[in-house]
Amino acid sequence: MRKLKTAVFGTGFMGRVHTEGIRRLGNVEVAGIAASNAEKARKFGEEVGVERTTGDYRELLKDPSIDAVHVCTPNVLHFPMAKAAMEAGKHVLCEKPLATSVAEAQQLVTLAKEKNLANCTFHNLRYYPLVQNIRRLREAGELGEIYAVQGTYSQDWLLYDTDWNWRIDPAANGRSRCFADIGTHWCDMVEHLTGLRITSLCADLQTFHKTRKKPKGSIETFAGKNTQPDEFEEVAIDTEDFAAVLLRLGDRARGAFTVSQVSSGRKNRLCMEIYGSKASVTWDQEKPDELWIGHRNEPNRFIVKDPSLMQPEARSYADLPGGHSEGYDDTFKQLFRRFYRTVADRSAAVEYPQFSDGLRQLQILDKVLDSSSKHAWADV
Repeated sequence: MRKLKTAVFGTGFMGRVHTEGIRRLGNVEVAGIAASNAEKARKFGEEVGVERTTGDYRELLKDPSIDAVHVCTPNVLHFPMAKAAMEAGKHVLCEKPLATSVAEAQQLVTLAKEKNLANCTFHNLRYYPLVQNIRRLREAGELGEIYAVQGTYSQDWLLYDTDWNWRIDPAANGRSRCFADIGTHWCDMVEHLTGLRITSLCADLQTFHKTRKKPKGSIETFAGKNTQPDEFEEVAIDTEDFAAVLLRLGDRARGAFTVSQVSSGRKNRLCMEIYGSKASVTWDQEKPDELWIGHRNEPNRFIVKDPSLMQPEARSYADLPGGHSEGYDDTFKQLFRRFYRTVADRSAAVEYPQFSDGLRQLQILDKVLDSSSKHAWADV
């Protein structure tokens, strides 16, 4: 099998995790690193053992030996980088959100189809083994008709007004922060698991910190909690810290969830509760190897991830036997494995979220912002 070559754009938290995940595949080489400047790229390359680095991603796009690129940069750069990569004939895996507008995302969807290129919006949280087990339980009819969904995606890394990251700045991140960053993960997950589409919603957004103290220097994502900058400037904030959303799914199902980046003690809690006519399930990302299954007329069950006890169609998403944890970084490996299968063979089945899924989440995001501003329901 020919070894595929890929380039990673971005050297922050996501760039690092992507680089590590790619190397776990064995048949894909990280052949280049691009950053916002040459020095940053060089330092990152030394840390991860990649010799070829650049401060201009276009240099890597000119190399015909590079098959694909990973876009792991601030959100405002996703569209121009993904577009340029596809125009250069590269397959593209892009962090979410796919772009900062529906119009941009639609352009990427159209271009990927015209070029017949593998394209992925990185909603990796689908790829926990027990998340896939929930999906297969629903497909097998074990849950019955879906009546209701509830949940949250809660973090605390932006709890204080001294917490800072590029995501807070609309110029780098877009109009929405909390919902665009983690609310879209929850919405993608609920549609993926229930098989139902969000048809309308009513959202309420809140910015608790109207001003924040911006350090005079860059802060890597999630690293700000460990820094005490000596110099900062106070800046006005107009992106949200919190959102609460009511949902209608399909014809009958209903739901409600919250997203927050100011929930003290919650490090990265995506909690999904799905209630059906036969049974219910609850899964929590902070305890990814545990699944609660609820019943009306028999004892509830609490199971620990074990491929031999999972639905047959879900077993390929777990590589380790029962009692051996598989977590966040393993979701990268599982998604990358399926993405690069289609890079190597364009006839292979697509088993990952594509640009069309990224477009879908931006359409939902637009409705969330519209609903909150108008204090009204919005059809999706």
